[in-house]
Amino acid sequence: MTQRPSIPAGLSGRFNEGAPVIPRLAATVLLVDPGARPWQLLMMRRPGGADFAPGAYVFPGGSVHAEDAGLGDEPRTAALRELFEEVGILLARRHDGRFARDRECSRLRQELVAGAGWIDALRELRLTPANDRLVFLARWITPEVVARRFDTRFYVARRPVGQTVHPQPDEVVSWTWTTPSAALAADGLPLVHATRRILESVAGESDVSRLMARLRRRSETPAVLPRVVRRPDGGFEVVDDPG
Repeated sequence: MTQRPSIPAGLSGRFNEGAPVIPRLAATVLLVDPGARPWQLLMMRRPGGADFAPGAYVFPGGSVHAEDAGLGDEPRTAALRELFEEVGILLARRHDGRFARDRECSRLRQELVAGAGWIDALRELRLTPANDRLVFLARWITPEVVARRFDTRFYVARRPVGQTVHPQPDEVVSWTWTTPSAALAADGLPLVHATRRILESVAGESDVSRLMARLRRRSETPAVLPRVVRRPDGGFEVVDDPG
């Protein structure tokens, strides 16, 4: 069976004709279900009209915001914030050092709906972001020819015990726990190029604890700088160039 092709990464009609756009800092999280055997991760489907990867399954994540600078490591802070905003999972510790559970997540959503800022809401509930729970996996920068570019760090983290997925309706059409191999299968999920490559990089690891331990021992790797090239049939494909 022929492998299902990657969805073009939002490229149709979105090429940049001038100088390369400076990529926006972004971060995303491969959230692992610690109780699943074999291990699974959370993937969510973007709305068809989304600016990035419309209709594709991706990992929770998004751009770095100005407020993220107030809590230290901006990419990690953005990753935690976006994870909560999109799927309701909170990597944060309470004042007693224990991880937040669904009760704290519900209270945080109430604070945000009432108009509180992200940092103020965390402080009001005495919650401290657990940046240390994010393990760096890879960094990708969108091709220079694309008008909307991102400099994205991918992290791996375990879902905290006592928390359930609470998707944001306008951000998430559907979501699923899946193994990397199942997502990559010919009849698997519709994926953009970078998501497919990230899944391929972890699909061969049967033990997620071993994967995370190995990742913690290494330094942050150079960015992958993919290029868009035209095929002989007139179509386009993305090829990877390591930074």
